[in-house]
Amino acid sequence: MDIVTLARFQFAMTTIFHYFFVPFSIGVALLVAIMETMYVIKKDDSYQKMAKFWGNIFLLSFAVGVVTGIIQEFQFGMNWSDYSRFVGDIFGAPLAVEALLAFFLESTFLGLWMFTWKRVGPKLHVSFMWLVTFGSILSAFWILVANSFMQHPTGFTFRNGRAEMNDFGALVKNPQVWYEFSHVIMAAFLMGGILIAGMSAFRLLKKHTLSQLSNSIYKKSLRVGLWVALFGSLGVLIAGDMQMQALVEDQPMKFAATEGLYEDSDDPASWTVVAWMDEAKHERVFGVHVPYVLSILSYHSLSGGVEGMNSINESLTTEYGEDNYFPPVNAMFWSFRIMAGFGMLMLLVALLGLFFTRRKKPTLYEKPWMLWVVGLMTFTPFIANTCGWLVTELGRYPWTVYGMFKIQDSVSPNVTPASLLFSNIVYFLLFGGLAVVMIYLVVRELRKGPDAQEGQEQEEPATDPFDGGAFNE
Repeated sequence: MDIVTLARFQFAMTTIFHYFFVPFSIGVALLVAIMETMYVIKKDDSYQKMAKFWGNIFLLSFAVGVVTGIIQEFQFGMNWSDYSRFVGDIFGAPLAVEALLAFFLESTFLGLWMFTWKRVGPKLHVSFMWLVTFGSILSAFWILVANSFMQHPTGFTFRNGRAEMNDFGALVKNPQVWYEFSHVIMAAFLMGGILIAGMSAFRLLKKHTLSQLSNSIYKKSLRVGLWVALFGSLGVLIAGDMQMQALVEDQPMKFAATEGLYEDSDDPASWTVVAWMDEAKHERVFGVHVPYVLSILSYHSLSGGVEGMNSINESLTTEYGEDNYFPPVNAMFWSFRIMAGFGMLMLLVALLGLFFTRRKKPTLYEKPWMLWVVGLMTFTPFIANTCGWLVTELGRYPWTVYGMFKIQDSVSPNVTPASLLFSNIVYFLLFGGLAVVMIYLVVRELRKGPDAQEGQEQEEPATDPFDGGAFNE
């Protein structure tokens, strides 16, 4: 395999694995903050136990997310040094703010939240988790500021063969930032809600072995998770629609690829439900179409055509010179449909789950097949988020920075296929090991259940190492 392919594979592997845990942490942090807030408002100790229990799982995801983030940054410098030189002046400011402000805020208040349960009042303590949640959201914002420059460059001047920032405000006001940010954060809330609901459903399948306390907490957790999932899924639907409409203007090739549209569409445009494309011949092999729907999705109108990839490729060739501007169309087409399909499925499950757990007739708790459906939803956000990331990044091909810098120009000049292959194997084994450890620890926490919090609450507070008598015998 050539250097570019191996470098792209490594970037995809490290980013996808890291992205498993970013929305995981943001979403579950929100759920924990909501649960502890309900404890403060209702004075119901079960909500405090819920917050502590799910907080343990949040801590696991946070720890693994930090490790995978460090690995991701390391491979940027190792494999993409020319790219780093090109965008370094742009990326420096938002990523510095992310590290020095957002991550510092998040990690500091997470430490305070962990170690001050009996040292501060409930209202002050819950504020720590809300600040952790805010810090994680703020961290995602600054990273997306950097990513949005790759999608829609703005606020720069081209000098000495590299992009140099001349307007920091333009980076922040980049329309792509707000489309991406709203989409990613709503997806994170959806993921957190589905994960809590799904894991609770799996444990409720073992209700005959659960204590009364655990049974009650899992039922409450499932309801809270479904409410947050419903909010997140509606937010994703709105944000995704806005982002796709923006793509029609900003990145028409990406939009056309998600629809498998090689030729210009008719007016009104039909939406393709399923299809397969011959990427070598640049033509669609077959497809099943629904009239008018693509015009509605693209323009919120019953009329309007969409430009096809062949026409867009001619325009790009005229503007930027001869090259292959076609992204991997089948991967784009199906990734988009898998993402959207699972998103709609999670919305449906959240609605039905809330209906079947209503107080008057909580049918879901008594039907194992219903609990299985909710439980299996645990895995869907990982698939949907990965497919969404693939659409975002693959659709920009052949650019790393759209319209400015190409993939083949971005790779480090001093790496070799042998070194890349070796590091790919090492990273794959490392990520595989982290995944096994993460799954094992989460399953262990779930099996221990909220009852384990009872014993922990009886323990004496840890000795303050700065206490004058701490080292006296």
